[in-house]
Amino acid sequence: MPAAPATLAELLSRSNALAGLTLGQLAAQIQLPVPQNLQKDKGWVGQLLEQILGASAGSKAEPDFPHLGVELKTLPIDQQGKPLESTYVCVAPLTGVAGQQWHESWVCQKLQRVLWVPILAERSIPLAERMVGTAFLWQPSPEQQRALQQDWEELMEQITLGGIATIRGAQGKILQLRPKAANSKALTAAVGAKGEPIRTLPRGFYLKAGFTAALLHQQFQLS
Repeated sequence: MPAAPATLAELLSRSNALAGLTLGQLAAQIQLPVPQNLQKDKGWVGQLLEQILGASAGSKAEPDFPHLGVELKTLPIDQQGKPLESTYVCVAPLTGVAGQQWHESWVCQKLQRVLWVPILAERSIPLAERMVGTAFLWQPSPEQQRALQQDWEELMEQITLGGIATIRGAQGKILQLRPKAANSKALTAAVGAKGEPIRTLPRGFYLKAGFTAALLHQQFQLS
């Protein structure tokens, strides 16, 4: 497997070299089998890119390239360059969250600097033939940082006050909270409406597709 890139310039050089290659070609480079589809292997594309680019964080609560402070995010897009889905950021803590500050949160840490790798990934294209686009580095502007913080604080307040069951995906301008579980039996601890301990589906923070579409438009001047 490739060693971790030593510098930001090396990471960008590696990622730029992937543009135009298919996922099948990348998988062949590191002898990684390509699954038939992503139904049982949802994280496969991200794991493939992590290995190809030399990410070292694994599942730790830190960016994928910790020494560079860069998080890697693949972004499935259609032929028009529009995101096909929202982007998973991290698991949301559902207990022991009172008093947590935005700058301490995993969401904030993960989104301080992101290497976005667009993937042409319409469902009609076989997985091995899906193509890597031009990667780009993004850091939230002060305005984006404020919007992310506001969404996070509002959602975390609801969780703290026992309102987990009332949170809907439509909430938030940029960030949304959605169930994140392999199946309906994978329950975790949370706080109920009356402050009582309950069991509920794990939740994850996601960036809304409208936000990532705006990032792509800003980067590539898409129509």
